[in-house]
Amino acid sequence: MDNVVTRELLDKVIAISIEAGEAILEVYNASGDIEVDTKSDDSPVTAADLAAHKILAPALANLLEGVPVLSEEGQMPGYDVRGQWDRYWIIDPLDGTKEFIRRNGEFTVNVALIENGEPVMGVVHVPVLDITYAGAKSQGAFKRDASGETAIQVRAMQPRLDSREPIEIVASRSHGAGAVDALLERIEGSLGETGLKNMGSSLKLCLVAEGAADLYPRLAPTCEWDTAAAQAVVEAAGGIVVDEQFNLLRYNQKEELLNPFFYVIGDQSFNWKTLLVS
Repeated sequence: MDNVVTRELLDKVIAISIEAGEAILEVYNASGDIEVDTKSDDSPVTAADLAAHKILAPALANLLEGVPVLSEEGQMPGYDVRGQWDRYWIIDPLDGTKEFIRRNGEFTVNVALIENGEPVMGVVHVPVLDITYAGAKSQGAFKRDASGETAIQVRAMQPRLDSREPIEIVASRSHGAGAVDALLERIEGSLGETGLKNMGSSLKLCLVAEGAADLYPRLAPTCEWDTAAAQAVVEAAGGIVVDEQFNLLRYNQKEELLNPFFYVIGDQSFNWKTLLVS
């Protein structure tokens, strides 16, 4: 497979993601309540989800000839079709719709390029903050904001353990709280004090990527478009995303698009497996 993962392509994806974010903000900043519809799986959808999809899907399809786009808000081909894809875009036009409806700012635009099941490029744009996290295989990861572009990487655990600083955990604001609480007790029993921050959307993975958190346990359901973009950023920053058996999280391997429960780990040299696999 030819190498299409270039900085030029990544910059184009960032520009498209920012444009989608601007369309989202038009709905977000409008006066009055946000109108919400319910999809067949009971998840919420708004005009902002659809507006972002209408920008992202055709723009991405034009970037790489013959590369399909799989979007949460688009048509879902069966695995008989998807299973033939070696390379494709996977997008969540508005990740964190519940946070969007609450108007707390914790929502993102997620775009990833998948090759043979691996997320090799990812962009996570945060419209309210005008911050973009991006990364690509063999190119590293960075964060772009009003002050410019800064390389990011996960942080090492050992200095934190030596200085007895709290291990920082980030978790979902809405899902899996009971299971996370039990895990925190186990971690604190082995490592001492932990800090916990709850947050919506794929921002949680980005906190691990930029070294603001050490671990994100996701012990509740997600779909592949929720995680692919931010996983690419995490892995470009030196981290890893694994399932409960510590297998790498991979994409388009089965009929359903649900992820297994997983862990987002910053410092791979630390023996998280002994601690997390009960």
